[in-house]
Amino acid sequence: MPSPRSLAARLLALLACTVIATQPLAAQAILRDAETEELLKDMVAPLVEASELEPGNVEVVLINDNSINAFVAGGQAIYVHSGLIDAADTANEVQGVLAHELGHITAGHAIRFEERTKAATGITLLSLLIGVGAALAGGGDAAMGAIMAGQQAAMGSFLAYNRNQEAATDLAGARYLSGAGISGRGMISFFEKLRGDEIRHGYSQSDEAAYSRTHPLTGDRIQTLRNLLESDPAWSAPDDAALQERFLRAKAKLYGYLAEPQRTLNAFPPSDTSIPAHYARAYAYHKEARVDMALAEADALLAAEPDNPYFLELKGQVLLESGRAEEALDPLRRATELTRSQPLIAGLFGHALIATEDKANYPEAERVLRAAVARDRYNPFAWYQLGVVYAAQGDIPRARLASAEQLVMNRQYPEALQNAQAAEANLPYGSPDWLRAQDVALEARAELERLRDER
Repeated sequence: MPSPRSLAARLLALLACTVIATQPLAAQAILRDAETEELLKDMVAPLVEASELEPGNVEVVLINDNSINAFVAGGQAIYVHSGLIDAADTANEVQGVLAHELGHITAGHAIRFEERTKAATGITLLSLLIGVGAALAGGGDAAMGAIMAGQQAAMGSFLAYNRNQEAATDLAGARYLSGAGISGRGMISFFEKLRGDEIRHGYSQSDEAAYSRTHPLTGDRIQTLRNLLESDPAWSAPDDAALQERFLRAKAKLYGYLAEPQRTLNAFPPSDTSIPAHYARAYAYHKEARVDMALAEADALLAAEPDNPYFLELKGQVLLESGRAEEALDPLRRATELTRSQPLIAGLFGHALIATEDKANYPEAERVLRAAVARDRYNPFAWYQLGVVYAAQGDIPRARLASAEQLVMNRQYPEALQNAQAAEANLPYGSPDWLRAQDVALEARAELERLRDER
């Protein structure tokens, strides 16, 4: 048996690991696409209205993660993994997930989750400290007993609380689907997918296993929801055909963008002439630098819908990223006009104007990019491009401000603070840009102080 001092040292190491484990995980990569974001916004809008949250305040964010998951993490944002989009067969299934996640928002579960985590950590830390004291006093067995009891109590309390939250949120999601007149068939079918996935991966479905889970047994959830939803008037409501078509396009587009090209071509062979298949293959060919084939797929899409801004965006993107910036201008300009300067599309158009290296295009690039960041300040790519334009025009103070905006969003706080202060010192006193430089400097300084305090 180890000495009391040795055991105490191990317990203190475990204590340190427990404290570290409670720190937030690093942010995951966010996927941004104008068409997909518009689709997710339209999917969630009727559910938000039914939940009585303020319309427009709920944001759906797509995360690059191939696991089947969605979550909320404070505020009114729902994070959806790309793996969930790939696993879903219908827009209605995704709406079932979004309805569930809205239940977490309306109940304030993210805040309460943090409270329960702190409570569970408190129990664990207390048991560890008792264990350290017992070890120093020579009671090794007593020390380990105190730790194990504390860990079990903390975990049991936390898991039971989380299961109760999930069960309540399932019911809230069902209410929001009903209130929006959307069928709960998708919610049920997606839970059935989850259950099948759990069985394939060897997760026990027994009642005994339920006590070690963060969520209720999926089979129990399905049964409870089925009893509720099948009696709802909206159960037999038909799926929205237009929304489903948009979902299939976005899903194929995402698959083509993320998957290995050969996998994409296996899933969407040339014999498939549907819109989603053309979309997926365009990205597969583009990733392999088969430019003519990628453009042929984009042209096939445009032959079907000549004024579809997202098809125009795709063609412009392929041309631009293949070194043909001048040719990319017309489709990207048209896409920007059709979407009334949608920020992501306008940002790409601004980039194309700069990439021509023709200074005659810089004034248009500045107008386009300023319009983009005015509608979406959280667009680091557009800010970077705007900084390039300002620098090329010799407007160094505004170039420094644009760099500060980009850097603070990329969490490069020291560099953001430096650039914001330099911009403030040289911009016209009291101007909107001067005030914005102050704001960015304050934000960067506050984040640096927060990080220092955490350390």
